[in-house]
Amino acid sequence: MTHATPLARSRRSEPPIPSQPAASPPPDEAALLLRLRAGDECAFEELVRSASGRILATARGLLGSEEEARDAVQEAFLAALRGLPSFEGGARLATWLHRIVVNAALMRLRRRRRRPEISLDELLPAFEPDGHRIGPTPDWQTPADDALAREQLRGRVRAAIDRLPEPHRSVLLLRDVEDLDTEEVATLMSVTPGCVKTRLHRARQALMTLLSQELG
Repeated sequence: MTHATPLARSRRSEPPIPSQPAASPPPDEAALLLRLRAGDECAFEELVRSASGRILATARGLLGSEEEARDAVQEAFLAALRGLPSFEGGARLATWLHRIVVNAALMRLRRRRRRPEISLDELLPAFEPDGHRIGPTPDWQTPADDALAREQLRGRVRAAIDRLPEPHRSVLLLRDVEDLDTEEVATLMSVTPGCVKTRLHRARQALMTLLSQELG
């Protein structure tokens, strides 16, 4: 991976600006937006400080790489800076930035060389002709007061998600972790809502199998 600064990158590699959902930003954010449009560098630094933590976590979750996640966040902030003239304030800036960084991360995933992936079909549960599942349904319970066990379980879940094929992993992360709705995920991934629902269902089933193998 090259280490050229985002400013030196071609615009063709930058994420498109997502549309804004209908909502009204709070008054303090409206004031920040005015300062940003006026070219106030301090306002942009303020925006970076307030939003970078969340969107970095989003990019890291989708890309699984700290370096790539930071690059995606830089791309997102630059794309947002260029898109400010067309931003009408119909959504919170944080929400708008979140969608831009998701777009940037998905574009990076599409540009990656395909890596060996597990077969999803091998992880899907089998069912009897009457519809009953073959084998026990996994049941993992962690004591609510066992913080270490909960953290270990989260780590194993994250590692299992990373093993899923990219399209299914992305859908699972966007729907179940980032909590985007089906229509929005479909738009971001350039697929139909029905495709999103199918991939999500299969990803959840495959994840359950992986965790069952991991946790016993």
